[in-house]
Amino acid sequence: MARRHVPLRSTCAQPHRCAPDVRLAVLRQVPYFRGLTEDELAGVDARMVSLSWAEGDRLYTAGEPAEHLFVVAAGRVKLTRTGAGGTEVITDVLAPGDLLGALSTLGEPTYAESAVALTTACALRIGPAAFREVLTERPAVALRVLDDLAGRLARARSDVGRSGESVAARVATVLLRLADRMGQERPGGGVLIQVPLSRADLAAMAGSTPESVSRVMSRWRSDGLVDSGRRWTALLDRDGLARIAAA
Repeated sequence: MARRHVPLRSTCAQPHRCAPDVRLAVLRQVPYFRGLTEDELAGVDARMVSLSWAEGDRLYTAGEPAEHLFVVAAGRVKLTRTGAGGTEVITDVLAPGDLLGALSTLGEPTYAESAVALTTACALRIGPAAFREVLTERPAVALRVLDDLAGRLARARSDVGRSGESVAARVATVLLRLADRMGQERPGGGVLIQVPLSRADLAAMAGSTPESVSRVMSRWRSDGLVDSGRRWTALLDRDGLARIAAA
C-alpha cells in the first residue's frame, strides 16, 4: 500500500479500518458497555463506524447539532472552547476508551465544546438511531447512561464549589487526573504526560488565569514537583501534588 504523503484534509473524517479485536478492547473500557459479553459488545460494535483524523482535524465544532457519540480508539483528542480574546483553550484531553460527543436525544441539542485531534486519531462513531437500538436491547446500558447524566449534573455543581479552592489545588487536581488517564512512568521516576498543554489550556481546565497558573508552575518547577516542555509535562513528585490537591 502506497504511503500517504499529504495530510488528511482538515475537518474531514476519513474511513479507517480498525481491527475487530482492537475495537472490542476499546469498547470494553467504556463505562456504558462495561460488563457486556463478547457477543453483546460485537452487537454494539456492528452499529459503529471507524473513522480517522489527522492532527488538527475537527471531529465536531461547538454549536453544531449534536448528532454523534464517539469512542477514542487511538491517539489523543482535545476538547476546546473559545476563551478570552477569542483564543482556543483546551478543557479536557481524551485517550483511547474515552467517550465524547453528544446526542440531542439525550438532552444536548448542540455540542457544547469542539473536539480536535491532538495527534493523529481514530474513533468509533455512533448515531442517535443506532444508539437508541443499543439502549432498547441492553437495559443495563440505558441505566448506566442515566447514571452518567446524573453524574454530570453532580460534577457541574461540584465545579461551582471548586471556585473556592486555591489555584494550586485546582491545577494539581487537573495534572493528577491527566496522569491517571494517560501518564507514563519515567525511567528516572515520576510520571510523564506527553500532551502539548499551554498555560492557557491548564488555566481553562483549572478554572483560573494563565498568569496564575504560570506562577504556580514556576514555583513547582523550582521546588522539584514538576518539569515541562513544549509538548510534555512531568510530575516529579506525585505525592506532593496530591497533598496540594487535597489541601
